[in-house]
Amino acid sequence: MADSGRILITGGASGLGRALAQRYLRDGWQVLIGDLNTERGQETVAELGELGRIVFRELDVRSPESFEQVRAWLEEHWGGLDVLVNNAGVAAAGRIERLEDEDWRWIVDINLLGVVNGCRVFTPLFKRQQSGHIVNIASMAGLLNPPVMSSYNVTKAGVIALSETLRYELAPWDIHTTVVCPGFFQTNLTESLRSPEPGMAETVGKLLTTSELSADDIAVMIRDAVARKRFILLPHKAGRRARLIQRLLPPVFRRQMRKLAAGYKRKLDDS
Repeated sequence: MADSGRILITGGASGLGRALAQRYLRDGWQVLIGDLNTERGQETVAELGELGRIVFRELDVRSPESFEQVRAWLEEHWGGLDVLVNNAGVAAAGRIERLEDEDWRWIVDINLLGVVNGCRVFTPLFKRQQSGHIVNIASMAGLLNPPVMSSYNVTKAGVIALSETLRYELAPWDIHTTVVCPGFFQTNLTESLRSPEPGMAETVGKLLTTSELSADDIAVMIRDAVARKRFILLPHKAGRRARLIQRLLPPVFRRQMRKLAAGYKRKLDDS
């Protein structure tokens, strides 16, 4: 893949998406950011425009038609695409009996089906090119399945399963797949958080601000993983350690999860 490649980043107007846009612009790539927030998207283009060629297009990941419009623009103006980053996502947390049907549908439509839509629309283009790379942003939650996060866990586990499927299915066309499973890091995830539990936004906010990694750090790791055609990326040391315990010491992992659940029970029952 050439150094001056073409990349589309969904949810690219803020957080990790914006950090990725900045990183790839510095590397000489052409960057298209897709986002529903038009004002923030235009601001990002204005702020990062001096680094290189960056374009904003309004994109609703819940809509295959919206992806088709962006794909058509890319083919017409840039002649194709090299890397698709399915980054757009939202967050939800709460006990299973308190999560509303509407909130389940909302998070599944964006976090899971939004990724499916991106992969479905761009795979035919990548097959015609006989090249391409899909990057799906999942989460450690999709591997560890912590309590009080059922809807979020399900969507991210689905993204991991989809990514592993495509890893093999698309290989004959020289199309590569990377799935990224970060833990908490400094981003604007709480802006989208839905939770019926009092104080949950504050709890998540504290976890985000105490992370050892920033969005810029993870953006560099993703860039390097794509360059090396690496399938899975676990950026956080704590996440890699937890995953190792889960796989090699299941009783210890289960004990930790039960302890975490008991802590949530005390906190939420008293609130």
